[in-house]
Amino acid sequence: MIFAGFSEARLVPPRPTFVGNGLVSPWYRRVGPVTLLLLVVSYAVVWLLSRPAGVPTGTFWGQLLGAESVLLLSMGLVLVSTLPLVEQWFDGIDRAAIWHRRLAIVGMLLLVVHMMTATNPAGTSLGKLLAQAGATGLIALVVWSVLPRWRSVIPSRLHSLPDRASRLRVVALLRKLVGGYDRCRGFHRLTGLFVAAGFVHGLLDATTFGSPVLRWSYVGIAGTGLAFYGYRELLARRFMALHDYEIDRVTHVGDGLVEISLRPLGRALEYAPGQFAMVYLEARDGWHRHPFTIVSAPHEDAVRFTVKALGDWTGSIGDLVEPGMPAVIGGPHGRFTHRKGTRHQVWVAGGVGVTPFLSWLRSLDKHPVHAEVDLFYTSAEDPVPYAEEIRAIAARHPEVRVHIVRSTVEGRLTPAMILDQVPASPKDLSVFLCGPEPLVSAMSDGLRADGVPAGRFHREYFDWR
Repeated sequence: MIFAGFSEARLVPPRPTFVGNGLVSPWYRRVGPVTLLLLVVSYAVVWLLSRPAGVPTGTFWGQLLGAESVLLLSMGLVLVSTLPLVEQWFDGIDRAAIWHRRLAIVGMLLLVVHMMTATNPAGTSLGKLLAQAGATGLIALVVWSVLPRWRSVIPSRLHSLPDRASRLRVVALLRKLVGGYDRCRGFHRLTGLFVAAGFVHGLLDATTFGSPVLRWSYVGIAGTGLAFYGYRELLARRFMALHDYEIDRVTHVGDGLVEISLRPLGRALEYAPGQFAMVYLEARDGWHRHPFTIVSAPHEDAVRFTVKALGDWTGSIGDLVEPGMPAVIGGPHGRFTHRKGTRHQVWVAGGVGVTPFLSWLRSLDKHPVHAEVDLFYTSAEDPVPYAEEIRAIAARHPEVRVHIVRSTVEGRLTPAMILDQVPASPKDLSVFLCGPEPLVSAMSDGLRADGVPAGRFHREYFDWR
């Protein structure tokens, strides 16, 4: 059994969350991205100051772009290392993963320009072969990773064209062939090998590396990224907080929604309300790995997750797992907490995006919100999953007002509907969002336009997973 021995993993307490007055200061969310920008600019300055004589201008700039591409891809490897410091600098591992994807896209654009400009007639045959292998693998990886999540990486004003393309039959067939979390994750694990191929190609064929500064800075940058890649693939499992569990109950809570309850076999997972975990489940067709938001409260004996059928193995999870099957939980992760909010909060949940709010609600007795809350939960299902339980919790906690919006009956939830029913002024609100990207984007844009400060929006990302 591939997870034998996990019960001996050391217990890691949940990471502390940032506590503020609801207005997240710019440096807090930007310290990670600004650090990335400074590294990119600083590396370009190093190249310009250390430019060796005799290298043609076009070749120099082409190789500079290639080196910057390696830097971006190496930083991307650092961001997905799951180390606590990375999560802290980016206000959550989900935000770090979004930036990982952005770095990969920009890195690939630079790589394409590099391939068009940085010619070296005297290049080695091995270097050329490695360049082709690395570039082909990285381009395929970026396309494969971005296509299912394109909304999270391009501006909303550009969504109409991909929206129309996604309806084409050939695109639907392509998504079916390459879709699936396990398949995508398996290919994604090759990223470091493709970066390593490009790195060695640079050492073999770059004409600018007669400069020791450029050569050794290049080695240091790529070596750091590959070291983090090696840590994640070879060592991270030894240091992760992994906990042995067993499936206790499988409950169908809605159309395509299954709640899985796990009971601990050893040390229980410690987590904060609203966090998520990496869940390993042994099903009838083998082991599966997937991140899920925890919907239970920390004081409960069991850990519960609500799983939505997404077309991969989760589409048939209700038939693949049953009580008694083993499970392993890794984590927890995430910094999505109402403690970041103001005295007047709006929680917006769309569909299965209700999961972190369920954990918050179920935890109110021991983790009070200390604010007036309006929860807007929109769903196309009838009956709406968890609606009765949510209303019952709100009845015991008068600080929480619940607004259930059945989209098939009452229409789509809009920012105007929210502000009409919230007694506080928009400038005093903090907004927490979780749900499909179109809903989150519409709520963010509309509420910001109506006066909610930009720094008071908090969200859990779906698309990064």
